[in-house]
Amino acid sequence: MVLAGCAYNETLGRNQLVIMDDSALIQASQAAWNQTLQTQKVSNDRAMNDRVRRVGDRLVQAAGLQNRNWTYAVFDDATPNAFVLPSGHMGVTTGLLRLVRNDDQLATVIGHEIAHVVGRHAAERSSTSSLTQLALGALQSGAGDYAQAVGGLGGIGAQLGILLPFSRKHELEADRLGVDYMVRGGYRASESIALWQLMAAAQNRAGRPEFASTHPSDQTRIAALQAYITERGY
Repeated sequence: MVLAGCAYNETLGRNQLVIMDDSALIQASQAAWNQTLQTQKVSNDRAMNDRVRRVGDRLVQAAGLQNRNWTYAVFDDATPNAFVLPSGHMGVTTGLLRLVRNDDQLATVIGHEIAHVVGRHAAERSSTSSLTQLALGALQSGAGDYAQAVGGLGGIGAQLGILLPFSRKHELEADRLGVDYMVRGGYRASESIALWQLMAAAQNRAGRPEFASTHPSDQTRIAALQAYITERGY
């Protein structure tokens, strides 16, 4: 199954393990979007919605993803955040829109989210998670109570050793691709650094260790972006 699911992603420049069917993932994404619209408060602020749509459409074109129908929504939430679904749905919070100081910084976040779609990160993450659960299930079979104890520890080990580091890799890949789309769309790459510095200051994190986080530390992310922007001459 692993060998059959491996394929080369030219955009990322590496092989990917994807056993998740795209149509199933898109169907699940559509259901998740509908549920989000029902359970979260959607902002009717016209200026905010128009801004997200304007920047989003510009970056979608830069990424070459005009082949799907993109839908945007602004959610009334003070936490600066954004998310994207493989089905072409994107959510941005009012907290993020109030935090960013210009469209270039907004483009940093939206470009990053679009990059997750181009990189097929959701399909890869789902595939990795599914195979991990299958492997842990095989280890636990036929071993009685001891297996339950080992399974609990195994789940933690798999999460920290496989799933979370993979997510950090996705985040850094999305940062790099997002900057490419920013530049193609006419936005300033340097504002990506400013945006993540703003996010770091706003969140005032308690210093959770990076090895137990699904996202890179702010220092790791900013340093990687600075190196990439210099390398690309942006």
